[in-house]
Amino acid sequence: QVQLVESGGGLVQAGGSLRLSCAASGRSFRNYVMGWFRQAPGKEREFVASISSGGSTYYADSVKGRFTISRDNAKNTVALQMNSLQPEDTAVYYCAADAVYFRLRVGVSDYWGQGTQVTVSS
Repeated sequence: QVQLVESGGGLVQAGGSLRLSCAASGRSFRNYVMGWFRQAPGKEREFVASISSGGSTYYADSVKGRFTISRDNAKNTVALQMNSLQPEDTAVYYCAADAVYFRLRVGVSDYWGQGTQVTVSS
């Protein structure tokens, strides 16, 4: 069992930055693929970024070059550094974990956090 708790959301002006963090409890964190998803009002939840147990990363085209995902296996945390934020980045951001990359990538991960709100004002 893995429990995920996100933090770091908030209100920021367009062009600003935020850093989200996800703390994971449970064993074998280093073996899980970790990722971030987001859901804007009235829209489907969408993939943002993922990082494998070995540190390989993958990003949605909409955030590539602006967001950076990282993990610290010693601290059981995964972070999402978000730069050059735009109003369209406004959403609830969710941390996810799964032992299988494909499951995380398509959004059917076994474990999800409760979400943290990110609001970008224009």
